Amino acid sequence: MIQTIRGFRDILPEDIALWQKIEKTASELFDNFGFREIRLPILEKTELFARSIGETTDIVEKEMYTFPDRKGDKLTLRPEATASVVRSYIQHKMYAADPVRKFYTIGPMFRRERPQKGRYRQFYQIDAEVFGVSSPYIDAELILILNELFKRLGLSGLKAHINSLGCPECRPVFQKALKDFLTLNYDRLCPDCKRRMEKNPLRTLDCKSLSCRKALENAPSTLGHLCNECSEHFEIVKKMLVKQNVDFIVDKTLVRGLDYYSRTAFEILTTSLGAQSAVAGGGRYDSLVKELGGKDIPAIGFAIGFDRLTEIMAQVKKSDEKPGLDIFIIAIGKQAMEPGYLWMSELNLAGIKSEMDFSGRSLKSLMKRADKLNAGHVLIAGDREINENALIFRNMNTRKQNIIPMDNIIKDIKKLLKKE
Repeated sequence: MIQTIRGFRDILPEDIALWQKIEKTASELFDNFGFREIRLPILEKTELFARSIGETTDIVEKEMYTFPDRKGDKLTLRPEATASVVRSYIQHKMYAADPVRKFYTIGPMFRRERPQKGRYRQFYQIDAEVFGVSSPYIDAELILILNELFKRLGLSGLKAHINSLGCPECRPVFQKALKDFLTLNYDRLCPDCKRRMEKNPLRTLDCKSLSCRKALENAPSTLGHLCNECSEHFEIVKKMLVKQNVDFIVDKTLVRGLDYYSRTAFEILTTSLGAQSAVAGGGRYDSLVKELGGKDIPAIGFAIGFDRLTEIMAQVKKSDEKPGLDIFIIAIGKQAMEPGYLWMSELNLAGIKSEMDFSGRSLKSLMKRADKLNAGHVLIAGDREINENALIFRNMNTRKQNIIPMDNIIKDIKKLLKKE
């Protein structure tokens, strides 16, 4: 038997209702804030991610699905969405009429990480990006949007972790201080961090190794090395979050995992399942558009871990996401099959979710089938009902029954459903 590749999975019909609820809630909220959907290819030139994410990151060094095509060009299954959105923004000169643009995209990403609960090699993200706005108010807006989205989805114990990573003006001062600290603690670092400290010392702060995390407990903070502009920018972000009642803490250890971030970085954590769990993160990347060949246009964005979010919501609201069925048509006998099929089709076309069993089984068996499908109602049509022009329409919750003539059956069913 052929099975899925390790780290990949099927999203089954019984899970889809929850996914669709999240997508619908997110799309509606993004639309309210002026975001427009963009759909992007899952395959890009490897150079795009090497230049944007950073060659010294774990993603580029260890996790990307990269291969040569028939012409020898190196291609990569996208490990994240931001670089692709930036590439599209530049390629299609979307800045020409107006550099200020807001986009969102939902889809699969690919990283060859070690599979574990909640982490897959094909995973899904909800991604939002804003171009052309350098103001700290847009930073606060994105954090507000994330907070509001998770509230609407029923998550509790929400808290934003925020930090400022500085800019090209003040970051070199911090990097020198950090490198001096790393040099003093060189023997305590893992092999990867010993190499990273030469090329990009900031990468060491994102290391997951326990020995490195312990060694870096007293490392310098970016917040102690911010220039006046970065400091003022961060103060406005904090002030707006307070005014909009967004619960947050300043987390000086928050770096984010990609090289392109600058100034504001943030993550949203929830305690819906007891322990803290991160469900989204993002930040500002003011130099990335220019670095990828575009104009000097500031940008900021975030990504939501869709798989992790669905797992949290499924456990918080186990009984909420049953797909359900409006009507199950029980047609018993040959006379009822044809009209039953036509009624089912007409009901579905009218937006009333209906199903029917064509097996010719007994009434008792078909009632069990209706229960299994979580049908709200059954429409019973046997030879007797057809001959007497009187069908039975039964509410499966209240057990109340109505007799419906066949002549205006769709119209009568709509009336009855409206009354309930």
